[in-house]
Amino acid sequence: MMFSKIGKRLRQPTFSGFRNSATGYSEVPDLDTGYYCNPANVQEIKQNINRRKGIGNIERVNNVYNQLKFMPETNSSYKALMYELGKLLMSLPNKTHPSVQMYDETPKLLQEINERRDFGKYAPLEFSEITRRLNLMRTDKLGHTCGHKSYYFLDELAELEETLLKYTVSFLLKNNFNLVSVPDILPSNILESCGMSINTDRTQIYSLDPHHHGPDLFLSGTAEMSLAGFLKNSLHSKMDLPLKLAAVSRCYRAESSSVIEERGIYRVHQFTKVEMFAVTTPEQSDDMLEYLRSLQQDLFTPLGFHMKVLDMPPHELGAPAYRKYDIEAWMPGRNSYGEISSCSNCTDYQSRRLNIKYKDENSIKYVHTLNGTACAIPRILIALIETHQDPKGKIFIPHILQPFMNGKTSIGKNIAVPELKLLKKLK
Repeated sequence: MMFSKIGKRLRQPTFSGFRNSATGYSEVPDLDTGYYCNPANVQEIKQNINRRKGIGNIERVNNVYNQLKFMPETNSSYKALMYELGKLLMSLPNKTHPSVQMYDETPKLLQEINERRDFGKYAPLEFSEITRRLNLMRTDKLGHTCGHKSYYFLDELAELEETLLKYTVSFLLKNNFNLVSVPDILPSNILESCGMSINTDRTQIYSLDPHHHGPDLFLSGTAEMSLAGFLKNSLHSKMDLPLKLAAVSRCYRAESSSVIEERGIYRVHQFTKVEMFAVTTPEQSDDMLEYLRSLQQDLFTPLGFHMKVLDMPPHELGAPAYRKYDIEAWMPGRNSYGEISSCSNCTDYQSRRLNIKYKDENSIKYVHTLNGTACAIPRILIALIETHQDPKGKIFIPHILQPFMNGKTSIGKNIAVPELKLLKKLK
């Protein structure tokens, strides 16, 4: 059973060289001060921050560290400097894989999958126009229900959404993933430990009203964070690794975009996603990243749309990723590519912050964590429907999905739910 693999719980780790029960800093994670606070590594770390266009002040880290080394814990400034050092270390990005350190701002193309569909003289329609004509979606005038950047899927489009989720979960179960049902509300320490920014001008995280729902609660942007939080303070046997988990969840993103390529339902405030999460030894994580990428390719290829696989440059990695692959699908109605998935190796960036370890003979070490998108709706739907649209007013269903759609081979106009005529409210 999965829970026997997850193992027993540990106490919160000490912060190397500084923690004392009198200081009250037991929640400060073990953030590799041997690397970050070594003056010989300052230039390397600074270059990494610049390449990744990230935040972090490595000079200040070393300055504070050196002050603390020789300061007695009874000094009145000790606790404030200790807190500052923890915050500074938490803000630094992960290291970058040597193979991608010198990439410019253009991703490296690794592979193309499936041919672009030739529509002949027919000009393919956009997802929003197809679904409007077939009465399968509603996105306009939703202010009185769910607001801007939301949607309703109707009839067979809603059925197709469920089909994609069932197809994906079935695929992952056959590949020995353990399915976990996860919470969508998390505290800040879990989100920040996974590499998310909270309460900043650029945050994508929805916060709950502390006066009505309790302090420090946020809506999760991906099941990756819930799965990582589930494993917090856990100790694993090396024999049980790698551990492969998967979850279906709603994802909440407080983001907006005026970019024309991200119009319609390409970027929305909430959507459903199937996420993969893996825990490995350090020696296994490079191979696991390749495995996750191969799973994504095997999962998407039978869906029939054209894709390209990209090795992402440093500035696209975010804070936690050591290396990241994206898959972009061709969306014929938009005449452009759109990202449908990614997979990342976060090495020990998250495990150090969440205290996730494994036992290797007589020593205890930090695991490596990885994540990957298995199915992100609605972007998969955009690529799928724009690729398989028919000029006569149908959407063909790929053969591999038909068993999950009760044998249906196509989707037609929705007549089960009548088209809604919205009335103006008279004053």
